[in-house]
Amino acid sequence: MKTLLTTLALGLSSAFAAPFSFVALGDMPYGGKPENYAAFDRLIATVNRTAPSFTVHVGDIKSGSTSCADAELLKVRTQFNTFEQPLIYTPGDNEWTDCHREKAGKFNPLERLAFLRSNFFDGKQSLGKTPMPLTTQPNYPENSRWTKGGVVFTTLHVIGSNNGLERTPEMAAEYFPRNAANLAWLLQAFAQAKSSDAKAVVVFAQADLWDPAPLSPTSGLIDTVNALREQAKAFGKPVLFVHGDSHVTRLDQPFNTYDDSSAPNFWRLEVPGDQRVAAIKVTVDPEDPAVFAYRLLLP
Repeated sequence: MKTLLTTLALGLSSAFAAPFSFVALGDMPYGGKPENYAAFDRLIATVNRTAPSFTVHVGDIKSGSTSCADAELLKVRTQFNTFEQPLIYTPGDNEWTDCHREKAGKFNPLERLAFLRSNFFDGKQSLGKTPMPLTTQPNYPENSRWTKGGVVFTTLHVIGSNNGLERTPEMAAEYFPRNAANLAWLLQAFAQAKSSDAKAVVVFAQADLWDPAPLSPTSGLIDTVNALREQAKAFGKPVLFVHGDSHVTRLDQPFNTYDDSSAPNFWRLEVPGDQRVAAIKVTVDPEDPAVFAYRLLLP
């Protein structure tokens, strides 16, 4: 009887996933001044005290008008590695796409992208003091995927500045294969969620996909918007899209506002950023129909 009860207890514990939390942040530190890095350090300390399962930075580790030099980027990598828990990062436009700007140092954006990939992504695990293993996409190590508590998480390298499309022929040539890779990676995440009967899917990217709205049919973001809509509709369970870019903290249902109401299970969370140094703690309860709950974290 004791053995039977133990077996039943183990079965029940495995059937119900325990709640956990993660932290989302982005568009920081907008460096150039020591106090901006110091504010980010204080926020990291707050996150460490909160002890989430992991933290995700959704890109823009500098402002668009500050230097893209190696030292500036590596300074943030050093800060990333002060997170006690795993830190997953997906790039923003400010740290490579927009580095051609005079104030940013007039760098070749494609060279800056190569630098990011070689210094922030090893294709195997996250950053942070206690890295966790990640499944990553061949040739696009910044695109990662992992699961926890019956929830599938994935990052997509989708950025502001029209996703890097159109400024030069070289940038357009970079965009098209990356866009195709992003779409394939997104479909793989939802395929895994369906096959594993996941409770929810969370997608992280830098770009605000609804700025401006409605998007032009030739926008560098439109394919991602369409894929998210169709995959969310087909999945039917909670889908959360987490991004930065516009510096407007919000939780809403953009398909209802800008498109149609055919994906009522889709929500987007935009994190604070720029001069508002803060983060969002997301509590995940796989057994709650809503799955997600949110709280603002301040330094």
